[in-house]
Amino acid sequence: MDDNGKMEHYTYGKASVQVFANADALGEAAAKEAAQIIAAAIARNGRARIIVATGNSQLALVGALVRRTDVDWKSVDLFHMDEYVGISRDHPSSFRYWIRTRLAEKVHPRRVHYIEGDAADVEAEIARYAGLLTAEANDLAFVGFGENGHIAFNDPPVADFEDPAMVKRVTLDEACRRQQAGEGHFPTIASVPREAITLTCPGLFRAATWVCSVPEARKAEAVFNALEGPITSACPASLVRRHPHASVYLDTGSAGLLPAFASGKVG
Repeated sequence: MDDNGKMEHYTYGKASVQVFANADALGEAAAKEAAQIIAAAIARNGRARIIVATGNSQLALVGALVRRTDVDWKSVDLFHMDEYVGISRDHPSSFRYWIRTRLAEKVHPRRVHYIEGDAADVEAEIARYAGLLTAEANDLAFVGFGENGHIAFNDPPVADFEDPAMVKRVTLDEACRRQQAGEGHFPTIASVPREAITLTCPGLFRAATWVCSVPEARKAEAVFNALEGPITSACPASLVRRHPHASVYLDTGSAGLLPAFASGKVG
């Protein structure tokens, strides 16, 4: 283990995979890479466009990124990757609320582009957001892996690696809704909205770099399937192995089923 808590480094397909002692060390390392990517984009283009994931797996990364003093946030445009249909911006489980309170209000970026999940015309909102997303290149996406292997809200039943759309309306599968309740975002599975607006797999793939923060043992099966299994929409996160610039940050829990790590693990 090095001084930053990194234990192992692997390559799966095109993806760089690093294992850290705990979620805090993982978050600090992922935030350092993100800050470097943002700085390079600003130096190159005058600003950076980043797509932010939400949820418990992103807390250490976003928390560490907010604490850094080397990010020129006034030159950063923020996007997010999904939002529940019919939920308000001030609902505590809204992803707009998550990004606003955990990131935007703390660092005051140049601009934040929110998906309005409660728009009166959902299809018009999808078209609006897709237009914003594709108007220019996107430099960085934070891509978490769901317990069912989803990326954004591309659950296995709806994920399509060749999707012609950049943004679409989807029905959430049972495993995804169970995760949202299990993480404490909703009191019961029944209270989790059944539909969401999400960036598609190709929409996410457009980002020049992926930084994937995936802590916790409950993600170990998804990590195993994504890195050791076939590259298939049955595990949407397996797309990470095709991305030309992707880094996956794991802790000992989420890496626990990887044969290379498990075989050398101490204790």
